[in-house]
Amino acid sequence: MSVHLWLRAEQRPNETRTPLTPDGAAALIAEGFRVSVERARTRIIPDAGYAEAGCDMVPENGWPDAPRDAVILGLKELPDDGTPLPHTHVMFGHAYKDQPAGRRLLKRFRAGGGTLIDLEYLTDDAGRRVAAFGYWAGYAGAAVALKCWTAQVRGGSCGALQSWPDAEHLRADLAAELDATGTPRPDALTIGALGRVGTGVSDLCRALDVPVIGWDMAETARGAPFPEVLDHALFFNCILAQPGTPVFVPADTGARDRRLRVIADIACDPDSDFSPIRVYDRATDWHTPALRVHDTPPLDVTAIDNLPSLLPLESSQDYAAQLLPTLARLADPDDPVLARAKKTFRDHLARL
Repeated sequence: MSVHLWLRAEQRPNETRTPLTPDGAAALIAEGFRVSVERARTRIIPDAGYAEAGCDMVPENGWPDAPRDAVILGLKELPDDGTPLPHTHVMFGHAYKDQPAGRRLLKRFRAGGGTLIDLEYLTDDAGRRVAAFGYWAGYAGAAVALKCWTAQVRGGSCGALQSWPDAEHLRADLAAELDATGTPRPDALTIGALGRVGTGVSDLCRALDVPVIGWDMAETARGAPFPEVLDHALFFNCILAQPGTPVFVPADTGARDRRLRVIADIACDPDSDFSPIRVYDRATDWHTPALRVHDTPPLDVTAIDNLPSLLPLESSQDYAAQLLPTLARLADPDDPVLARAKKTFRDHLARL
């Protein structure tokens, strides 16, 4: 059975990433896929690359009118307009944790008879995601934290962000900002250092000569408190909040004697009852990256939920390469990765 894959344009602001590159599309076409690609004014990879790869180029945001057998591929959420969804969609649905928007999305699939293959739930036999943006979330999150720190040194707060063309430009910009402070590099402590996110943090810090200490499960097994967090200028949280997660930054941290100046909660889960960062209650964004939670001395929190979008080229290329083998098996009804994701969808649909 041949598959018709339809790459839609992203409709979320500041989202220029793509889960499929022209090279990936060409590989799928060689395997017998039909690939339609919506023209997109903001996608980091130009339309011409997909056309040259042999894709059918179709109008932007035309996916609602795609043939019913087309599998619609995207990254971020669809417009929350309540319309029924009859297609199979491969995307980040954020629909399985009882969020109001997630429940509305599931009801749209139920109304239209479609299926959600949630990218977050494409996992191997060990439960690890087959494709993840974590490395670039860490890399970009470290960059934003360093920008928050340099802004503090200048006596202000970090201004609005824009994406970088690539990681080389990011490193050059940050090196210039750090050098312009006329002070030694700040030092950092990372929790979750051995994971994808923590590796991205450490790689950028080392590239910019920022001393970084990496902690993981062995260093945190003793449980809270962790006064060492206060002894570093930067603190990076790279672990997801879940039952049993210790508190790394208690609510009274601002008033304590500390060198800590910037907290980067890259996991970005301020609403969770299990959040290990207790000094803030809301995410930040590209327009206002830093939340000042204490004044003297300053303590800023940055917690942005779409960090990889700040480096759309590398994050797209990396993620698309990880995802491609699973996309190539869309026609296989027995593929275990896809079967697990579809079962998760059916289970949550049944609970509505």
